[in-house]
Amino acid sequence: MAPILRLKNMDDEIIDIQGLKGQVVVVNFWATWCPPCRREMGSLERLQQATREHNVEVLAVNIGEDLDTVFSFMGMVDPSPSFQILFDPDGISMQHWKVHGLPTTFIIDKAGKIAYQAVGGREFDHPEIIRTIMQLTD
Repeated sequence: MAPILRLKNMDDEIIDIQGLKGQVVVVNFWATWCPPCRREMGSLERLQQATREHNVEVLAVNIGEDLDTVFSFMGMVDPSPSFQILFDPDGISMQHWKVHGLPTTFIIDKAGKIAYQAVGGREFDHPEIIRTIMQLTD
């Protein structure tokens, strides 16, 4: 099962992964100082747009940075992210999820189990990745 993930978003609202059961959830751990993290943000948004109607939710968990730093960076991302940006200023979720480097991404199936894990940057709008995620929505 996916570990606990309960963090505030950019609007200061608590997002709890437990409330997303029944959906496929892409959880991406990242930071603005991480070049591969920066590169994959646009593709995460394109993934969100391509899968939104199929009950897929993208969560990007920022590790160790403040709202101003992240907000400033998000203004440079094209296309502009519509997915949830969550904040883990102390990096505690990295321990629960056993994240050892950034970026690390997990794909959680509808039952709340980790289906896939990727360490390092990806192009999340690649047809093969979209196809893999869509298979989990069936």
